Amino acid sequence: MLVFGFPLRSMARARLPLLRPRALAAVALALLAGTAQPSQAAANANASSDTNLLVLAYHDISERATAVSADFAVTPDQLASQLTWLQEHGYHPVSVAQLLRARNGGPPLPRRPVLLSFDDGYSSVYTQAFPLLQRFKVPAVVAVVGRWLEPDHGTVAYGDQKLDRSRFLSWDQLRTMQASGLVEVASHSYDLHHGIIANPQANSEPAATTRAYRPGHGYETEISYQQRIQADLARNNALLRSHLGRSPRLIVWPYGRYNATVQRIAAEQGMPVGLTLDDSANPISGPLSALGRILIGPELGSTSQWAQELELRQRNGNDHWRAAKVMHVDLDAIHDPNPAQTERNLALLLARINAMGVNTVYLQAFADPDGDGVADALYFPNRVLPLRDDLFNHVAWEIRTRTRVRRLYAWMPVLAFVLPKGTPGANDRVVTLPNRSGHLATGYWRLSPFSAIAMRQVRTIYEDLGRRASFDGLLFHDDVTLSDYEDGSSTALNQYRHWGLSSDLAAIRGNAAALNRWSELKTDYLNRLTTQLAAEVRRNQPQLLTARNLYAQVVLNPRAQAWYSQSLSSALRTYDFTALEAMPYMEKASDAEAFLGQLVARVRAQPQGLSRVVFELQSTDWSSRRDLPSAELAQQLRWLYALGVRHVGYYPDSPFRANPDPALIAPVLASHSSAPEPPR
Repeated sequence: MLVFGFPLRSMARARLPLLRPRALAAVALALLAGTAQPSQAAANANASSDTNLLVLAYHDISERATAVSADFAVTPDQLASQLTWLQEHGYHPVSVAQLLRARNGGPPLPRRPVLLSFDDGYSSVYTQAFPLLQRFKVPAVVAVVGRWLEPDHGTVAYGDQKLDRSRFLSWDQLRTMQASGLVEVASHSYDLHHGIIANPQANSEPAATTRAYRPGHGYETEISYQQRIQADLARNNALLRSHLGRSPRLIVWPYGRYNATVQRIAAEQGMPVGLTLDDSANPISGPLSALGRILIGPELGSTSQWAQELELRQRNGNDHWRAAKVMHVDLDAIHDPNPAQTERNLALLLARINAMGVNTVYLQAFADPDGDGVADALYFPNRVLPLRDDLFNHVAWEIRTRTRVRRLYAWMPVLAFVLPKGTPGANDRVVTLPNRSGHLATGYWRLSPFSAIAMRQVRTIYEDLGRRASFDGLLFHDDVTLSDYEDGSSTALNQYRHWGLSSDLAAIRGNAAALNRWSELKTDYLNRLTTQLAAEVRRNQPQLLTARNLYAQVVLNPRAQAWYSQSLSSALRTYDFTALEAMPYMEKASDAEAFLGQLVARVRAQPQGLSRVVFELQSTDWSSRRDLPSAELAQQLRWLYALGVRHVGYYPDSPFRANPDPALIAPVLASHSSAPEPPR
């Protein structure tokens, strides 16, 4: 998408207070519940509901008035009712030992298996939960934080509070529960259950997955980060072994946050099983190192709500069933050379997100101040491109913790990077042969996807993105395209010969069969490239979802795959979501309603089309350099909803021009339920 510049500097609201560890403990858990792994989601889609393992995450079992953490407290009566419901509805509580035996060739798990877990080691687990576990003969995992258990008496530093040591389990209580055979004690880290400074703006983020930022010193090195995690987990294992006589064999990640590095370290220290807060069921043959859990709190207090949520997960409910309402945000509009102004701009953006009622944000992570769609710099520290401002992680964290947004995607190019002079691969660009077709609407500068050297630089960029921020998904920019006159570079021609095609592109275009095969091969090649980039990010964001921008003509015109090397059917198979640029003005459609109707009809004809496509409208007419009336955008949203569309969005959001108007857009979005739909 090409954007034009309006004046973007204006006054906004004062900066909100920084997130501190106590707030982090409450907020991060709520936000992280509902984060599903794509690989796991794909496996779930093909799994029988009876072969899924559900893992339930409890905290304090107490009345809210006396709870340590009221936001996550479940009363003893509620827990008893829930255990009764499990018993009456064919669920079978299982232990970690059963899980490991089944994985190692022993007896299979029973039908509808469920594993209970209790985080943080509150004393109420012994006084309130343990008697119920004994009564119902239900095994469970109890995860403890070493630093909170180490003192015998006095107070415990719990976030910003000082709590009496009696609010946490004693070693005698842990030994009693372990001796019963019902309770498996797990590590919840020694001292990672808090936030650490994550960026120059002093956001406090989970200690287990954040590379610490020290003012005046910069970011923690990868070696230092790994040493810190190794030392912490080893210390907690030694502590538990000294008091309980055995080392833990599973880790429950604080705040549910984990990455490939901490998973490896945990496995090396004898903890191959890891519990997260990825909100999903787990195929019993899936990996044990990142088992998703359903966070149980007061909002699931009623039996009907509890039953609906469990049945939804058991039947593989995921993000495709929830209506996405997307705001697509230019970080260029928030950045200002004056940090104080940047914070005022951010405060305005946060207020607009809440006012609009969106639940998903596509947030620009690259810098494109001239609006040509090409990344000149980045908004996160990296080893390849200039850093315009260390801003992406800060804005992403503020959105995720101070708005009702459920999913935040990093919006990134794949090919449209201008590498600094002298960088290997900087001159390996896509070569467009002379033509008058007009097919290639973008005109982007793009690195050749067939240049191994250039793509190595791009992979490094994505690896650094995964390390430097916390987010839920990747949106691949619409630069992932090659026309029927591209790529004519030498590396591309070598690839075509490897595919058994002619290196004479005119000859390929003159043969219908060759043209179709060439288009399909290029389409698949670009899809695989994005999959490889997502894999780089998943090392640090294992829960990552993926989305891909797609041109409308690819859906409407059968010949367009040859023009763009894009395909709706292949995008639906490759990505969690396809963000379709359903933009009547950009496509010069004379009848916007008819244009949108044709798009919806073509998408509906595809398997899972409406559940996997986001229809992204335009709020600006770039050809006339004007904002569209909010009433017009609201009407287009109504048309889409009336046609059965589930996921909608718009681009761009212009906070300083107050466009679109939340008073007109928010009611339309609110009219379409974002609650999970029942399986069909």
